[in-house]
Amino acid sequence: MLEPSNNDQLPAIPGKRYFTIGEVSDLCDVKPHVLRYWEQEFPQLKPVKRRGNRRYYQRQDVLMIRQIRSLLYDQGYTIGGARQQLTEGANGEQATHYHQLIRQMIVELEDVLDVLRA
Repeated sequence: MLEPSNNDQLPAIPGKRYFTIGEVSDLCDVKPHVLRYWEQEFPQLKPVKRRGNRRYYQRQDVLMIRQIRSLLYDQGYTIGGARQQLTEGANGEQATHYHQLIRQMIVELEDVLDVLRA
């Protein structure tokens, strides 16, 4: 059983522009080999690569890694489920808005139908 671990327990992200894989590993409590694996599994993770194929992560990468970590370790998602959650998360608010509009239209159409039947 996985032990719950909140992002609240993770260290604050320093105000730097770039972070090495070792620094990100410490900031996110995830081993470097896991970070490299996640890069293959999550298209949202694209660290900058420089000389010698060294990875340099930016702040948004660190935040994304923490979100992935939470989905996998805290919320119990599989890799595929976490990937889908992240993809839908970007479109989720828009989809919720559309669902509300559709529900409202259904209610209004049912009202029209009731009037026509009377």
